[in-house]
Amino acid sequence: MTALIQKLKAFIRKLYRVDGVESAEEQKRMYRQSMSIAAPALVEGALMSVISSVDTMMVGSLGSVAIAAVGLTGQPRMVLLLLAQALCVGTMALVARRKGAGDDQGARNVLSQSMVIITLIGLVISFVGIRYARPLLMLVGANEETIHLSSAYFTIISYGFLPNCWQLCINSAFRALGRTKITLLTNLISNIVNVFFNYLLIGGNLGFPPLGVEGAAIATTIGTTLAGFIALAFVMRKDDYFAYNPFKFPKFSKDTLKGLANIGLGTASESVFLRLGFIFLQKIIAGIGTAAFAAYQIVSQVTSLSFTVGDAIGTAVVSLVGQSLGAKKPKKAQQYVALNRKIGITASILLIIVVASASNLLPRLFTNETNVIKSAQLSFLVVVFGMIPQNGRVIYAGCLRGAGDVKYVAMCSLLGVGILRPALTYLFCYPLHSLLPFLYFADIGPWISYVIDAFVRNFLLARRVNKGDWVNIRL
Repeated sequence: MTALIQKLKAFIRKLYRVDGVESAEEQKRMYRQSMSIAAPALVEGALMSVISSVDTMMVGSLGSVAIAAVGLTGQPRMVLLLLAQALCVGTMALVARRKGAGDDQGARNVLSQSMVIITLIGLVISFVGIRYARPLLMLVGANEETIHLSSAYFTIISYGFLPNCWQLCINSAFRALGRTKITLLTNLISNIVNVFFNYLLIGGNLGFPPLGVEGAAIATTIGTTLAGFIALAFVMRKDDYFAYNPFKFPKFSKDTLKGLANIGLGTASESVFLRLGFIFLQKIIAGIGTAAFAAYQIVSQVTSLSFTVGDAIGTAVVSLVGQSLGAKKPKKAQQYVALNRKIGITASILLIIVVASASNLLPRLFTNETNVIKSAQLSFLVVVFGMIPQNGRVIYAGCLRGAGDVKYVAMCSLLGVGILRPALTYLFCYPLHSLLPFLYFADIGPWISYVIDAFVRNFLLARRVNKGDWVNIRL
């Protein structure tokens, strides 16, 4: 028995060994450093995913129309926030690079300049969201059943876009330093507050009026606003690395603005391709029927936990790759990518086991409508096949973003989400479903497309990373 255990330990050590690392002690240090960043980010993402699922469950008590109405607001929200998120990717990459190079003042200047720009973005998108909620929702497939609820929800959450932008920017700077515990605390507090106000306002409890979907929107806005001010409180502390002063207008640097623009524009292009692709997907799936779209939202909500794993490890990759390249250690950057990919595969396998085992239970947590439950059950059994390549794709994309190679990531997104997924989803959900209805392509078609997209983009991004040219990009 002892010999078997020793062989198993030797196999695990070999499996997780990273080529080129000088010693076992150095490899352990690298794993610890990666996990110290990824673990809080994973807990943050998992808690947010769970709380978001609870949020959907609470809305689900109002029926499948309410689930679909709230689900429809997701893509317009992401479209409006895409410039802010693009700027944040640039902020994270530049702060990590400046930190790695030992330029602490340069890192602080990056954040100060980003905060001015993102405040302007936040004001503009708040106005657009409030003023044009209804046409935006019609554009993504809202129908007579859902348009009233979805537009009311979207109008209310638009009031929280400005503090949401502040939170995104500040948290991206903290993640660049590897300080993911702060972003965990910020999001945890705000999401608990969101769920608490959901309880008060959706069904009307403790003397509050039952506001339904509008109550959920108010709760979301309170939560995002609180998150923005908590993030500000952290970054404004005098003993903080950034010691940010919002009342001191920064001196803009040409190099910083150029770096933010180069990364931001590439990331914005990627976001445009993603959002347009997802809008097309939503319209295709919403056209099948409200029940099918509600099932799609439920599966998306649960599988976001899988994406959370990749995002958390991707956060570690962006931070460590950026700092390694800033310190002129390209070999170390490549080793961090290989190491984190091994972590990602392990976590994905565990997730596959959990989701596949609970595929019958999970839909029942959101709804009691039989047709929605059946559709979601079938979809869960398909989606697990895409979890390993999906998380690999996110990790490789994080590496390229941390290095500044965002244009290639954008082109892969255009191919995968902008073209491949909508086309395949339409093919499965309409022509093939009509031809072979007994195969339930209307239910599982979107997720077969997701799996194919995950494999294609993982292959393309892995090839780019393995080629190694990204280590020579200057920011």
